[in-house]
Amino acid sequence: MTFSLPWRRKLPSALLLLFIASLSTATIAPAFPLLHRHRPLLVGYFTNEGLQKRVPFYLKDLVDNGSAARLDQINYAAASVRGGRCSLSDPEADLHYAYSAEDSVNGTADDPNSAFRGYLHQLQELKQRYPHLKVFISLEGRASDFAFDAQPENRAAFVRSCVDLYLRGRFAPGLTVSGLFDGIDIDWESPHHADAANFQALVEEFHIQMRKVRRGLQLAVAVGQSPHMLPGTNFAALNRFVDQFGVMNYDYNGPWEDRTGFVAPLFAGSPDERHPPSIRKTIDEFHAAGVPVAKMLMGMPFYGYGWTDVVDANDGLHQPGRAVHEEQPYKVIRTLGEPDEIFRDPRSKAPWIYDGEQFWTYEDPVSLRYKTSYAVGRGMAGVMIWELSGDTPEAELLKSVSRSLRHPLPKQVFARALATPPPAPPAVAER
Repeated sequence: MTFSLPWRRKLPSALLLLFIASLSTATIAPAFPLLHRHRPLLVGYFTNEGLQKRVPFYLKDLVDNGSAARLDQINYAAASVRGGRCSLSDPEADLHYAYSAEDSVNGTADDPNSAFRGYLHQLQELKQRYPHLKVFISLEGRASDFAFDAQPENRAAFVRSCVDLYLRGRFAPGLTVSGLFDGIDIDWESPHHADAANFQALVEEFHIQMRKVRRGLQLAVAVGQSPHMLPGTNFAALNRFVDQFGVMNYDYNGPWEDRTGFVAPLFAGSPDERHPPSIRKTIDEFHAAGVPVAKMLMGMPFYGYGWTDVVDANDGLHQPGRAVHEEQPYKVIRTLGEPDEIFRDPRSKAPWIYDGEQFWTYEDPVSLRYKTSYAVGRGMAGVMIWELSGDTPEAELLKSVSRSLRHPLPKQVFARALATPPPAPPAVAER
């Protein structure tokens, strides 16, 4: 940086040298507060399905409960990726729904004659109120649709449609609202081995076209619990184009299993740390595959899974049961158990509820504080929440995560936990 010193002859030479030397260590004020630039990121998904809930979930709710002020980034889900092009997945929710003054972020009712309404307009109001907040559009769809979109003959046009729609803001004929989105989140679950080359080429094409729009746009990729879920992917090569790897550190166990278990265990719960699935193992595997830990976001579920008719042994953990094929948000699960029916894993701090028949695996403020602290200690990029409507009206979970990003538990806590061998696997009762 060059400074003009028109008055330099008025300074004694010694003072002038001292002043010039100080410029090399001067702190230049950042564009945004240091709070939002140098600590790990707090990222939350917000879905356009909120209007369909029994109690609608509005972006204004994030303002009222303090979440918006704490979040660094919202991943808005989702865009449609069908037929070789990006499009609005729900035009009514995204663009047409007219908000009342009571439900609007800025307290002003939408103009019914305006072409720009819905969640997209509310996102704009949210960014105006919180200038530090970044918003990404999450591209989600069937794996077969992504595979079609990524074909060499479709790829460039598909990416162009996403860039034009969301980054250039051409939301409808005659309607352009630029600058609403700060990045794109690719959520292809998951490329098969035959798709690996096209997956990498698709990511690179996004990188190339996004650079032509404006500086500072970022690209994120959502990945599963293991690199093996994306066979053939060259993560070291992918890293050149990706700013964030959102690791979906959840669904390690769920209703596809006939035995109970944890939805998102931080550490393995058996003596052999190499084989049982865990968040720690996932991070290690992606790092070994070429993904920098400093680019990983640790995924956190604000929901849980249940089983009924669970055998009454080991407090219901790792026992046979009949799966409940519908997840529940934390705000519901926390009401299901009495104090003496809530248990906690000593290593991962993961809670579960068991009343002698029904079992629920989920996350609570204690387990999320533990996980967030671990993410900070590992030097991860931050944490990623799926999804914000699962929290309580008071944002109990998000506030715990936010506090822990600022004031994490010391690393020694985890060193002690890992130094203690886990117990032998419990006996599994038979029906």
